[in-house]
Amino acid sequence: MTIENTPVEKLTEEQAAEELARLAAEIAGHDRRYHAEDAPTISDAAYDALKLRNAAIEARFPELIREDSPSKSVGAAPSSAFAQVQHSKPMLSLDNVFSEEDVTDFVASVRRFLNLGPEAPLVFTAEPKIDGLSMSLRYENRRLVTAATRGDGTTGENVTANIRTIADIPERLPADAPDIVDVRGEVYMRRDDFLDLQKRMAESGQTFANPRNSAAGSLRQKNPEVTKSRPLKFFAYAWGETSEPLADTQYDSVLRFRDWGFPVNERMKRCASLAEMLAQYRAIEADRASLPYDIDGVVYKVDRLDLQERLGFRSRSPRWATAHKFPAEKATTVLKAIDIQVGRTGALTPVARLEPVTVGGVVVVNATLHNEDYIRGIGNDGNPIREGRDIRVGDTVLIQRAGDVIPQILDIVPEKRPADSRPYEFPHLCPACGSHAVREEGEAVRRCTGGLICPAQAVERLRHFVSRNAFDIEGLGEKQIEFFFNAEDPALSVREPADIFTLKERQRASLNKLENIEGFGAVSVKKLFDAIDARRAVETSRFLFALGIRHIGETNAKRIARHFTSFDAIRAVATEAEIPAGKGDKGNSAWQELNAVNGVGDVVAEALVEFFNEAHNQKAVDDLLEAGVTPLDEEKVGQVDTQFTGKTIVFTGALERMSRDEAKAMAERLGAKTAGSVSKKTDLVVAGPGAGSKLKAATDLGIEVIDEDEWFRRVEG
Repeated sequence: MTIENTPVEKLTEEQAAEELARLAAEIAGHDRRYHAEDAPTISDAAYDALKLRNAAIEARFPELIREDSPSKSVGAAPSSAFAQVQHSKPMLSLDNVFSEEDVTDFVASVRRFLNLGPEAPLVFTAEPKIDGLSMSLRYENRRLVTAATRGDGTTGENVTANIRTIADIPERLPADAPDIVDVRGEVYMRRDDFLDLQKRMAESGQTFANPRNSAAGSLRQKNPEVTKSRPLKFFAYAWGETSEPLADTQYDSVLRFRDWGFPVNERMKRCASLAEMLAQYRAIEADRASLPYDIDGVVYKVDRLDLQERLGFRSRSPRWATAHKFPAEKATTVLKAIDIQVGRTGALTPVARLEPVTVGGVVVVNATLHNEDYIRGIGNDGNPIREGRDIRVGDTVLIQRAGDVIPQILDIVPEKRPADSRPYEFPHLCPACGSHAVREEGEAVRRCTGGLICPAQAVERLRHFVSRNAFDIEGLGEKQIEFFFNAEDPALSVREPADIFTLKERQRASLNKLENIEGFGAVSVKKLFDAIDARRAVETSRFLFALGIRHIGETNAKRIARHFTSFDAIRAVATEAEIPAGKGDKGNSAWQELNAVNGVGDVVAEALVEFFNEAHNQKAVDDLLEAGVTPLDEEKVGQVDTQFTGKTIVFTGALERMSRDEAKAMAERLGAKTAGSVSKKTDLVVAGPGAGSKLKAATDLGIEVIDEDEWFRRVEG
């Protein structure tokens, strides 16, 4: 069964790594279809649910956060149909929240980061989240010079000629505007204009699914005259580069846009408390249907710009803003079958096959059933859910495209259960190999015991090895991996990762040429071999991640690779490290060095050590190296050249001028690495009042220790 149906709280770290890889690929595809092709295939609620599941897994397993995580990415690559524009400042997206509790947590996190008490004044703005196309308008000497879509957040599409046709957007700004300013906002289409356009276009058979797609499609016309004929509008609400400050607050900056002639949303409001923020959300939600444009939530932003500056950004979103999304829709349909899928770790996951039903504008045919307990009507805590009702084939079920997993079966309709229905019996044998499927004590997941003999697990491991954020070998997709894995001819067989890199040589000596097999051809075979050859040298972090070591996802692989810089060094320290025997045992120096890597704790370190102490794993690595694969040394952390570049800093004790999170973010902006424990690799310890064991360790090791005031003097000096 697939991991995608397992609740987040029941995922093992290995399952979580696999699920994060799947979500990264799926969300990237949806981003491309939404942002670049204007042809989304799922609803906003379904997309939000994918992002929410990804965020929930990352929150539980922060060490597994991938380099291509949706939490780090923005939009999609710009279309090749338009010239590209490099944004002077990135166009980031917003994190989403879905409940009042989430908003409470967001406000608390802002206060915590800024070290503000619960009574300290903190004002937010709240405004409708327009469902349109993000746009950046660059003005130089108060003249519009370029207009670009968000694209991937760094590079967008040049749509300047088309933007000039929109009446809401001024060609010139007044004399009080800065010499340089990037005005950002949303291009959208009113609902009534959308319906009129649909009527006009219906004759040609070319219509859009909704106003957002219509606005995006209209703006991306090669002929500006076509764009001009479409009723597009614009709201300004943000900015990128400016040659001088616009104002002291978010609210006043947006009002300056209004004074320059830009439309701004009349529902934007300042809120001095959490209660006011939630009241504004409810008011906007109540008026949602009567607004002339589509919205999908409310955006909250810290009002003071100096506080926004302190809060800064995560990889893809600001810490000072979030989007409070509206709830999703539900529907009922019939459960036709329950299929079991087997993942890379051997986990059996049940998937519901449904009578197709439309939810929020999207046709749903599959849904998650989480695990066998969920089917039986038992929750994570062992207590009954759905009043103890089980789920059976033939039941009429209530589904929702939002929440932890999507789509998700919430409940059944008891009165519609067929009289001859039978409880579902979860298989105790693997459907892929017939091996016993066992459920260990305390585990919610049943796993195949077949290991290497189970084709489903072996194939999934190979897929992981060649996946985008591992070796990223183009031309080795799902079908190709299955073909090579099932091939009986030794010249074609790929059962282990090293086999990929000996395939070309084996083909040279074989009469059974790949290009003569249906589905391949001379050109595609050459491209495949070229792609394999191109990946014979990969970054150490990719190499480490591709090995599929339990608990070591992309983020941990990157952390470890950047800390030790070379694969040989990682292998050496993992081989030398001794796992502590019990409480009080701190392990040897190699173990302590592993634990000193920021974000790497006992669980991750133990997984790495155990992997490199298994003979068959050592052989798999050696086979790869002998096949000509070379792990490339990683660059050290620290892209900025400061006195802290490349140094490892530990913060300990109660910091008084900033929170611990703010301190770490500041150090990393200055090119430093931050660690959670002190080791001989530590360069500097910043100690506040109450510092304990870390301060003692630093003193014992002769590491420089400074207080918070000295830290700021060095930063500012």
